[in-house]
Amino acid sequence: MDVLSEVLKAVKLDGAVFFHGEFSAPWCVREPDAGTMAACLPPSSGHIIMFHLLLEGRGYLRLEQEDRTVRLAAGDIIILTQGDVHCLGNGPPVAPMDTSEQLRQILAEGRILSRLAGSGEVTKLICGYLTCDAQLCRVVLAGLPAILKVNIRDSPSGQWLENTLRYSVDHVEASGPGGAAVIAKLSEALFVETLRRYIAQLPHTHTGWLAGVRDLNVGKALALLHREPARPWTIATLAAEVGISRSVLAERFQHFLADTPIGYLTRWRLHLAARLLTSTSKSVVEVAGEIGYESEPSFNRAFKREFGLPPARFRSQAKSLKQQSVSH
Repeated sequence: MDVLSEVLKAVKLDGAVFFHGEFSAPWCVREPDAGTMAACLPPSSGHIIMFHLLLEGRGYLRLEQEDRTVRLAAGDIIILTQGDVHCLGNGPPVAPMDTSEQLRQILAEGRILSRLAGSGEVTKLICGYLTCDAQLCRVVLAGLPAILKVNIRDSPSGQWLENTLRYSVDHVEASGPGGAAVIAKLSEALFVETLRRYIAQLPHTHTGWLAGVRDLNVGKALALLHREPARPWTIATLAAEVGISRSVLAERFQHFLADTPIGYLTRWRLHLAARLLTSTSKSVVEVAGEIGYESEPSFNRAFKREFGLPPARFRSQAKSLKQQSVSH
């Protein structure tokens, strides 16, 4: 069972390419943070994950708040899981060109920007972003560093993704209706492929959600919980479906996630409920039933413990914040 696929279906990934650049060294571009980008996108966009794929040449990415530099080579994809402010460049230090002022136009047009600052080595890259549900994506992102880098050219699937995305971006205007949707799906596939590579490369001593995904028994348990979150699971029924004893399942879960299977399920259900409350008009009792609660009072108590507010007030507060965002 593929737990990663189950979770990514729930977080509703949506991708886009907003920048296709070709630069000659020396050059440097400063990219704004996810909050600045979010201001140029619809209020319902959610959490923003930024990525850069180097097609040709070399470069570097410097994370501004950590004063950390990562070297990049052709075929590298680098993902900024928290959407932090960063600089991209190549060659000797030069004053960065800040893209913040042009961001709204760049996002609207999805245009190619070229800055031939010098006569040095040429770097070609594709920049994009993914949006996902702010609550639910925390499950995945909590196990990732701020910067995630892998090279996708060492496997046929990675090479195919790079070549297909590159072709689609080059021919976006000629692709006709549906071109943007194709690029969005390719961006999502690129992100998933990167996550798969990262999980496969984790040390065997690593713990956390992503390491748990890789574990045969914990991964199967997680997939079952995410596939049927409203099912009346107990540790006994879950262990029986996984095919191990309750004590072994509890020990493995505690080792990787520092939690019990039912404790993990409870939090996931409540985050699903938070999304339903803010994205649908379903009543509180309907939401409670949909995520597996038979009693509205017990749902209210559990929700308040998790979010600090009862469901109805949580919904009204979220609606008010959304209206303020739209008005600004």
